[in-house]
Amino acid sequence: MSETSESIVNEPGRRRVRPGQEHVVAATDEQGLGAVDAVADDSAPSSMWGEAWKQLRRRPIFWVSALLIAGALLLAVAPGLIARATPTYCRLDNSYGPSSAQHPFGFDQQGCDVFSRTVYGARASVAVGVLTTLIVTVSGGLIGALAGFFGGFFDALLSRITDVFFAIPFVLAAIVVMQMFKGRTSILTVVTVLALFGWPQIARITRGAVMSVKNEDFITASTSLGSGRLALLTRHVLPNAAAPIIVTATVQLGVFIVSEATLSFLGIGLPPSVISWGSDIATAQGALRDHISVLFYPAGALALTVLGFVMMGDAVRDALDPKART
Repeated sequence: MSETSESIVNEPGRRRVRPGQEHVVAATDEQGLGAVDAVADDSAPSSMWGEAWKQLRRRPIFWVSALLIAGALLLAVAPGLIARATPTYCRLDNSYGPSSAQHPFGFDQQGCDVFSRTVYGARASVAVGVLTTLIVTVSGGLIGALAGFFGGFFDALLSRITDVFFAIPFVLAAIVVMQMFKGRTSILTVVTVLALFGWPQIARITRGAVMSVKNEDFITASTSLGSGRLALLTRHVLPNAAAPIIVTATVQLGVFIVSEATLSFLGIGLPPSVISWGSDIATAQGALRDHISVLFYPAGALALTVLGFVMMGDAVRDALDPKART
């Protein structure tokens, strides 16, 4: 072997290579593998809700729906900040009057300010939707959670009761029952009737979610550590089964607002003394051909509010269920 081929290049900080082969040898990594592979263990683990929030805030549909819902809630909570005119002050000489700077939506047949009535109408409609959703979520969620968690005869009994209510058309049943209170209705009456027939959907969703979660490994581990059945249900099962319940409740809130408007449109919902979008739509139907704007504004407010809750439900569903993303 020649002297050239046997010569070795010795350079500080580099491996021993033959002449002409320096370009194929990487420099010695002065940082140890332990430092490269080290992972910071002081950061908190990301939860399901944290990951959902990261997904939500990157979606335009979430911000659009949040803006619509915030606007509806503002109208319901503080209508006086937006509408200066009194919604019940009407003058017949202003009947179907044109819009102006003080009255941007004009006047209806009775000479009432349409803009003021549209703003104040959000209070009753949104209140009915929110209260009904809370009652339905609590009652239906409780029935579904007990049926799905305990199973057996208890599950069979509650499931058959739920099936009976599912067989009853929701709006038709509400119309029939509201006839019993005709002339004596109030917001509480409408909320009670809607909640009476609106809970089966939440109950069925909750039952399925609880049955899916209760067979997970962490539930088995908690049971082996001595957790009682009630503690398992309240501390472990329900928090992990809450995602589909929240999505369903968000969508149903919009459904209940439409249901209240339907009952008021038929004249068996809220009394005439309570301003609501449904009653204003019913009043304006006679002017559909000549003064469509009187009908357009309360109907548009109703449609935008319901659209906001439906879009929010879709956004939350996609964030909490990656398999549902399109």
